[in-house]
Amino acid sequence: MTFALLKERKNPPDRRAVLSPTSMLEAQERFPKARFIVEASDIRVFPDVAYEKAEFDVVTDVSAADVMLGVKEVPADALIPNKKYFFFSHTIKKQPYNRDLLRAVLAKNIELYDHEVITKASGLRLIGFGRYAGIVGAYNGFRALGKKYKSFDLPPANSLTGIEALHAQLAKIGLPAIKILLTGTGKVAGGAQEILDAMGVKKVSVADYLNKNFKTAVYCKIGVTDYNRRKDGQKPSAKEFFSDPSGYESDFMRFAKVTQYFIAGHFYGQGAPYLFTREDAKHDDFNIEVIADISCDIDGPVASTLRASTIEDPFYGYDAQSESEVAMDAPGAITVMAVDNLPCELPKDASEGFGQMFIEHVFPAFFNGDKDGILQRARMTQNGKLTKRFSYLQDYVDGKE
Repeated sequence: MTFALLKERKNPPDRRAVLSPTSMLEAQERFPKARFIVEASDIRVFPDVAYEKAEFDVVTDVSAADVMLGVKEVPADALIPNKKYFFFSHTIKKQPYNRDLLRAVLAKNIELYDHEVITKASGLRLIGFGRYAGIVGAYNGFRALGKKYKSFDLPPANSLTGIEALHAQLAKIGLPAIKILLTGTGKVAGGAQEILDAMGVKKVSVADYLNKNFKTAVYCKIGVTDYNRRKDGQKPSAKEFFSDPSGYESDFMRFAKVTQYFIAGHFYGQGAPYLFTREDAKHDDFNIEVIADISCDIDGPVASTLRASTIEDPFYGYDAQSESEVAMDAPGAITVMAVDNLPCELPKDASEGFGQMFIEHVFPAFFNGDKDGILQRARMTQNGKLTKRFSYLQDYVDGKE
């Protein structure tokens, strides 16, 4: 079986790769029946020569391969019929901008596997870039904090060599006695927590965070049962919330009253209460000054996120009273960081970490008869049709939704 590492074609350019040269060598050693070729690329963080030195063929035509490995969406006109493709398709939530892409996948009889739905039987995701989004998002939030108050100046993450360089920059700054709130319990929040812990910011309990004052910067990491409450006043349950959030309402304002810097690393499910609304942000006791919205749900649960920002221009301001965008350092504005492709700022680290997960969880399925159902669960299309698990997308494909 031949695997092809694809050139990333989406704009803005993405320098990440599913496999680094080192990861590809490891995969070759662990799975001797696999063969690897590399599509030539002048933007990939690992230059073509690095793969050639590892004795892999770098070619301009990968049509001889059976399985195509990409990160971002492959443009419809670049899809090769009758192949297996892995990439983030951004179609599983019926995103309108990729409807034609999914139609092209079906028309070309492509077997599509979306990285986002490579999961355990329990539904837990096995691979992704979440950790790196969390790391860069938290870093960018501190960068925004320094710019807002002109207290320190951190360089852009994508100008640095990697995670250790980010840590070195953060070690140079001094933080005031602020309270930092982190939402989420997954890989994104875990990445953000790595930054906070590396900086030596003290983690405190919910009770202490809400009720005590501190002489140094502290942070509190909270989950859905901390910032939501049952409408009937009964004890909340995370399992119940995720299965049916209709009986819950937001309890986030108690945190907003004491927080200066908020890192949004949570997953927002359809039908869940908003963390805070535009009306909430108008309250005199809403004290959040900087928000790093890593989750980046536009016009959603974090009311100040009006749009996604970019790596080149990552910050903007939100004026709560007018509900409009203003300068990031405008008086009284909430400074927002809402970059939606954060891992691109750490392409080398992110690619190396992703490759290890892919080797561990996906490659074995090709050579063990998919005994754990990894491929079966992630397969979105087959024989020109949607698979049963993704049949809910048929109306989307047909243009009815």
